[in-house]
Amino acid sequence: MERGRFYGILGPNGSGKTTLLKSIAKNLKPRRGAVFVNGVDIGKMKAKELSKELAYMHQNTDTQCDYSVTDVVLMGRNPYLGRFQTEGSIDREIAKKAMKATNVWQFKDRRINEISGGERQRAFIARALVQDTDIVLLDEPVSHLDLHHQIEILDIARKMTQKQRTVVAVLHDLNLASTYCDHLILLKGGTIIAQGEPERVLTEEIIEKVYGIKPYIVRGVNNNRPYIIPFKK
Repeated sequence: MERGRFYGILGPNGSGKTTLLKSIAKNLKPRRGAVFVNGVDIGKMKAKELSKELAYMHQNTDTQCDYSVTDVVLMGRNPYLGRFQTEGSIDREIAKKAMKATNVWQFKDRRINEISGGERQRAFIARALVQDTDIVLLDEPVSHLDLHHQIEILDIARKMTQKQRTVVAVLHDLNLASTYCDHLILLKGGTIIAQGEPERVLTEEIIEKVYGIKPYIVRGVNNNRPYIIPFKK
């Protein structure tokens, strides 16, 4: 994977999207093979060491904890702290910048379980930002959000790539993936069916093979990215 690129992982439910992301994050051990980050086998890396290389935002950000938004965001600085060390002024300034960038600064003193789903998603993305890694993994970052908040979250992810971060996200909406992603990976049954630029892989044949539907694809808008209108087979 190249730096400064937005990778989207697509596929029907049960196709292995989250499993792939968890394997990259070392939350699951691959059944075979290995995952390498910057040329190093993550199986041989300590958790703290890996946390300086990649940040992982889980699929479910619902929480019953009553930490403040600031406290949750500051957790992203843990890889850089000693065993009994607490966050300093530099860490707090980094968190402040991330919260402003993700538009959650106004909620800094609110409890994380008191804000809306979209606000909570942005807070967890802020936590990934303060972790200051080259790779950011987002598992269904826009699921259960309205269109406004989906675009808001993906705009933030896109801005990460402009700062030479690599973003890898599990997505369901083919049109959002086509709009935002530089490279798509389409899975079915745990197998990669196709990968490449959206205009190369979002074809009638590949979509029918992966999803079992016959799509109508509009081209010539949005920088010639494909726009998919699904029909039953």
